[in-house]
Amino acid sequence: MKYILFISLPLYGLDRLTKSWVLRSIDPDQPYAVVPRFFHLVNVPNTGAAFGSFQNNNAFFIAISCVALLFALILLLGRHENSAPDRPRSLWWIRNFWRDLSLSLLIAGVLGNLTDRILYGHVIDFLLFDLHVPFAHPWPAFNVADSCICIAVVFFIVEYLRQVKKAPPPAAV
Repeated sequence: MKYILFISLPLYGLDRLTKSWVLRSIDPDQPYAVVPRFFHLVNVPNTGAAFGSFQNNNAFFIAISCVALLFALILLLGRHENSAPDRPRSLWWIRNFWRDLSLSLLIAGVLGNLTDRILYGHVIDFLLFDLHVPFAHPWPAFNVADSCICIAVVFFIVEYLRQVKKAPPPAAV
């Protein structure tokens, strides 16, 4: 529960606050240059998923978001093993810390974008970077919730790779 209170809810609040400010302050046709030719604040409605893919599938994304949110909440709020017999408690706590942090970030991100889809019928993207390289000229606009989801995925992958690396090799038969 502490992860939801101290990570998910504040990040969800930051997402809502920034999107509310963007809706009040940034005209969709008038991007604001924070760092000219590199970073702009924009007001871009996104009816799709990552990088604007699968446009105009709002109902589908609401359903997927609800499932993902429920799954993440069950994992985060479910019972944890208090300790593993072959590991000191401190290592168990670290492993679960990264998993729980990832789930908390995922909950914040999914909840932020789900709220947009329910309230507006699309997600509000507002951070636009132009990296001036062929595949990122400009990088698709995104928001705080998207950042939470991406960071959560990176943490999940890193933790998975760490666990695979630590796993003993299979016994020869």
